[in-house]
Amino acid sequence: MPLPFLTADRVFEAADDVPLPYDDRDRWRRPYRPGPWRVAVAALALLLASFVLFAAVIIAATAELTSAGIVFALALLVIAAALRLLRMGVWVSARGLRHVGFLTTRTAPWAQVVSVRTVQQPVRWLGLPRTVQGQALLLGRREAGGMPPLMTTHNADFLGRAVAFDRAADSVEAWAEEYGPR
Repeated sequence: MPLPFLTADRVFEAADDVPLPYDDRDRWRRPYRPGPWRVAVAALALLLASFVLFAAVIIAATAELTSAGIVFALALLVIAAALRLLRMGVWVSARGLRHVGFLTTRTAPWAQVVSVRTVQQPVRWLGLPRTVQGQALLLGRREAGGMPPLMTTHNADFLGRAVAFDRAADSVEAWAEEYGPR
């Protein structure tokens, strides 16, 4: 029985003028993958949330529903925190540059961006108070406002991955060069 949809010798029937999803420049996208530290912490948080959800089911079956509701709400809070942790980072689109933190999100339209550059400076190690020497991607804006570094070589996305940091920084700098003010 021939399976024509699995063969490479026939023409694909989709229209060629339809843009691919990654070609849409108006969508917010992260120009790099989340790092292993960030993914590992989020996975552990989701594992913890699964145990808390299981505990909520047991409490609902054996005790009061209000206690189960409180534990269920705690599990939802842990799930939301894990998802927010995965969403953190630098996002770019044709409209501007967005720096997503755990609790805050700052968006800078390309018209306000003066420069995006990589500098050598002391940076925080995994966001903790301890600083080490590393590289940081800094955003220069028209309005004077102290923004934290967009990315560093020692944050949860790039710790131990200097080549990935260089590629991501180059990608963000290329977006700024392409869409920034002339």
